[in-house]
Amino acid sequence: MIRILVVEDEQRVAELLQRGLEETGYQVSLAYDGQMGLRLFRSGEYQLVISDIILPKMDGFELCKEIRQINTKIPILMLTALGTTDDKLEGFDAGADDYMVKPFDFRELDARIRVLLKRRNPEATDNKPKELTYADLKIDLFRKSVYRGEQEIHLSPKEYNLLVYMAENPERVLSRMEIADKVWNTHFDTGTNFIDVYINYLRKKIDKNFPVKLIHTKPGMGFIFKIEG
Repeated sequence: MIRILVVEDEQRVAELLQRGLEETGYQVSLAYDGQMGLRLFRSGEYQLVISDIILPKMDGFELCKEIRQINTKIPILMLTALGTTDDKLEGFDAGADDYMVKPFDFRELDARIRVLLKRRNPEATDNKPKELTYADLKIDLFRKSVYRGEQEIHLSPKEYNLLVYMAENPERVLSRMEIADKVWNTHFDTGTNFIDVYINYLRKKIDKNFPVKLIHTKPGMGFIFKIEG
């Protein structure tokens, strides 16, 4: 799954971006100043960065230059209230790939993101499978729709991301730590049970009304996606 780093000091804007991007199917990490953004970038693997220009501690131009020294290919999209030609040129000179002026339409932002991701990695995009199938389960990765047999199953974005990861790794035990890292991009407190909660949500929708069960618990180890009556 695509992981996006959003660097935005206005908390309301940052949270709106996060919600919209996660509903579209991306994993999102938030930073509220340039230094925090750089720390997160250094400690994680991201496929795209969205950054404001006017940021505390380190502005977006400097952040962009620092990121470019670490990774010359990752797409960087700048969001800002500054809209003059000089501002845009400075952003591009710093290494940005695209530039959007606030306020913006989220549909346009999503379209820009898709173009940037395809431009940076066209082979991976073109070769990406259109669907995943396992037993009578079918996941349409483009429409983000899920079926068991002829029955469509409606999932929340997080349930969908969890199912996709399990379907991509069938017949292999997945630990809670791995799921938290790969699906939620977080290293969670082992005392929490949010992974189990979402597994239960998914079971009720994917398995409950079907004779063949796909999601199974391995006590003390994690979960496994396999065919079992």
